[in-house]
Amino acid sequence: MSDSVLTVAESLKDRARAALGSRNLILVGLMGAGKSSVGRIVAHQLGIPFVDSDAEIEKVSRMSITELFAAYGEEEFRALETRVMKRLLKNGPRVVSTGGGAFINDRTRKHIKKGGISVWLKADLEVLWERVCKRDTRPLLKTENPKQTLESLMNARYPIYELADLTVLSRDVRKELMAEEVLQAVIDARTESAAR
Repeated sequence: MSDSVLTVAESLKDRARAALGSRNLILVGLMGAGKSSVGRIVAHQLGIPFVDSDAEIEKVSRMSITELFAAYGEEEFRALETRVMKRLLKNGPRVVSTGGGAFINDRTRKHIKKGGISVWLKADLEVLWERVCKRDTRPLLKTENPKQTLESLMNARYPIYELADLTVLSRDVRKELMAEEVLQAVIDARTESAAR
């Protein structure tokens, strides 16, 4: 790798880290958007902790997300999710990936808005479907026509995801490139904010 490429990469990380400051970076979007996989890379590049909110919920409840939905229903799950997100966002900086429905909940969204910078990883239906159809671990997709259910979720949730601070297009490219685009979005937002 040439020195100039290395310098640009280091500069991107450093500028993004400076732009983030002590705030959290919270990734939102539908299942399959890449919140966890891209989030881990972003956290590693920034040198800050990564937390998957679904994993935290499973840890505190000692149940899987699927088991929680089955035992308590979506409403109780969302209440637990709100409590966990509030706790996670008290300290920063860290990168937090959220479950697909977290940002949809008004109370959770308020904690996210207060707790850092939200980034919507926006993907089209075919990209999401290609990523989620291989695994049977998505409680909301346990329906007669899961692809149609996914499309319905998109139609219902995308107008709310648009409320995120930043949007990065999630598509069929290397996760490292997606992570760089998230870092660049953080830098660009800071630059635009300073220019106002």
